[in-house]
Order: sequence, then structure tokens, then C-alpha cells
Amino acid sequence: MSTRDPREEFIHLVRLGLDLRGLGVRTSLVVPGGRPVLKIMSAGEIHTRITVIRRPCGWVFTWHPWWARLWRPGQWIWAEADNAADVIASAVIA
Repeated sequence: MSTRDPREEFIHLVRLGLDLRGLGVRTSLVVPGGRPVLKIMSAGEIHTRITVIRRPCGWVFTWHPWWARLWRPGQWIWAEADNAADVIASAVIA
């Protein structure tokens, strides 16, 4: 298993960004030369950074805090989940 595939990361984040925009959430895809990040802008202009990580069982979206990736409930979801955009929007937009 490859630990990182930039193309797949990009594809997952673009799909999530489009799904979130369909829900009326403002998003921005940032590709800083390293790992791509999807930023979510809430009404208060607070940015939430969404990353996608490959795990042995599949790809997952994670959000803050960065050091708690996959260890805290409610801060990650399977990238292939049909309701990923809904879950992320409800978790990060206050």
C-alpha cells in the first residue's frame, strides 16, 4: 500500500469540495506544494482545514486538531461515505 498518492488525495478533496458547495458551504482547495488541503470558510470567516489520509481500510477525511487525526470521534469520516459532506458541514459549521 502506498502511503500517499497525491492524485487520489486531490480527487477526494475536489469531490468533497463540490459536495459541500452543493450544500451552500464556501470552500477553497489549496495545493501548497505538499499535501492538498480543502479549506472551509464559515460565517465567522474561520477556516477549517480538511485533509484526506489513506489508511489500511481506505481513505478518510480528517479535520482539526491536526494532532488528533483519527483518534477522536467526530473528527474524521470515511471518504467514500455518501454523507461525508453532510457530516463535515454539521461538525465544522457552527
